[in-house]
Amino acid sequence: MLLVPSGHLIYKHPDAFFLNNTHALFKNAILQRHFVSGNFFKVKALHVIPSLAKSQGGPSFAILAIARSLASRGVSVDIIATAAGIQEEDELRATAADLKPLGIRVFPFRRQTSFYKYSSFLSNWVKAHVSEYDIVHVHALFSHAPTSSALHARRQAVPYVVRPLGVLNQWGMKERRPLFKALSYKYRESKILANAAAVHFTSRQEQLEAESLGTPLRSVVIPLGIDLSQLKTRIDSSVFLERFPETRGRKIILFLSRIDPKKGLELLIRSFAVSVRRFPATCLVIAGHGDSLYVSSLRELVSRLGIENSVVWTGFVDGDQKRSALSAASIYALPSHSENFGIAAVEAMATGLPCVLTPGVAISEGLQESRAALVPDSSVDSISAAFDVLLSTPDLALEIGNNGRSHAFREFEMNTMGERLKALYQSLLERE
Repeated sequence: MLLVPSGHLIYKHPDAFFLNNTHALFKNAILQRHFVSGNFFKVKALHVIPSLAKSQGGPSFAILAIARSLASRGVSVDIIATAAGIQEEDELRATAADLKPLGIRVFPFRRQTSFYKYSSFLSNWVKAHVSEYDIVHVHALFSHAPTSSALHARRQAVPYVVRPLGVLNQWGMKERRPLFKALSYKYRESKILANAAAVHFTSRQEQLEAESLGTPLRSVVIPLGIDLSQLKTRIDSSVFLERFPETRGRKIILFLSRIDPKKGLELLIRSFAVSVRRFPATCLVIAGHGDSLYVSSLRELVSRLGIENSVVWTGFVDGDQKRSALSAASIYALPSHSENFGIAAVEAMATGLPCVLTPGVAISEGLQESRAALVPDSSVDSISAAFDVLLSTPDLALEIGNNGRSHAFREFEMNTMGERLKALYQSLLERE
């Protein structure tokens, strides 16, 4: 047992004595026998993400779905992440307790800075323990935890997979710290990507945008799988309506996601302001957390447009409150400028809620043609027109909702993702 500087107890693997660099040949022989017999030992995967906090939105939920799906298929999964103080550490411990019965271990490490989410504790632990794993799967780039973990894995000849989380798309590279990203990509991220055993994209659109940067990649597209079992039946909308009585008797256009500039919220608010003039019995519900200064700027926009009485701010919702909000809504809207997947959109589709998604949401590709969602251009006129069609044509809204539901359960089940990821790991280890 090792006590790391962060004050957390980390338990070493009992078979770590032979899973290290000095026993590489022995390890390769074992791997060969594993893939011949199919039952020698579990593949051990280390997953690394900057943060598991729920407030970080989709990536935090996605990695837990990935871990559960892999564990159910016999892959041994450990997750490490950084935490900004006691509250996040407590949240991570609660997550760890929830996953422990599945054999999944979660280790939090205190970070020293919010920028880059730097944690020397995490980096030192990975350096000491990475050789105990067969494969490392890092989630995100331009952040210390995944990039340092990938570098340690490479130095110790452990194959690693990179899931960029959409940060390599054109919008993210140009709109989010462009100078820092340009320099970091040139000297750090491009080399990490080029040396990765695989780069895991969750959509074809994300892959194409990343490959346009010119770095040779071993690309694989595996869409995220989501636990949709709790969404097969809608729960009573009264849970949400009782908490927010101002929404009663109104058609609700729901935004449920992290409040962030890339989500196109200014576009959403302006589009709603146009539609609400034609359909005054509607309201816009904005559910999610975000930077307080950015939220204030959005509230000022709502005030300038004179629609304060038609916009409801709920803050972060989860569990029954989230499911009830989906049941109460008439339309789900996500007009993102950049969304490498869109977990909240898939969840909305799974409940049968008709969705309005812009082309920046990666899963929107092909949905309009199959009448599984409306995909307007990223303009106020196009988005407000989509709202108007759904609000004025209930039969069409029902058809789109039903088609979207079928699409979500067909394409984004956890079982499909787990099988594909396990097959990827096995193929990479055979190649190595």
